[in-house]
Amino acid sequence: MSIIHVLFIVLNELDYLDDILAGFVDIGLSGATVLDSQGMANIIVKSSKEHSFLYGHLKKFMQDSRPYNKTIFTVIEKEELLDEAVSVVQNIIGHAPRPGVGFMFSIPIAKIYPMGIEE
Repeated sequence: MSIIHVLFIVLNELDYLDDILAGFVDIGLSGATVLDSQGMANIIVKSSKEHSFLYGHLKKFMQDSRPYNKTIFTVIEKEELLDEAVSVVQNIIGHAPRPGVGFMFSIPIAKIYPMGIEE
């Protein structure tokens, strides 16, 4: 029995998004969800609570970062396809000119609960 995984990619450099999704289609991934997201540090810096002890450190750290990112997730039923999806992302982002482009991780899924009428 194969373990089903969900692959999460937090993408800080949005220029790579279309290439990643096209790469997923090329390897046979039939779907993914893309969410607008924002990191906690950026939210803290943008808040009006400048008295936070972290504010100064975070503000300096966040100067060169983008305020928003994209989170992609896809449910993958085969280990081989998971490995291919990870390779797609690594090959596309592997040539990034600077660090901090994003990160990815996978989590095994214990059970899936379909919703709606099944045909």
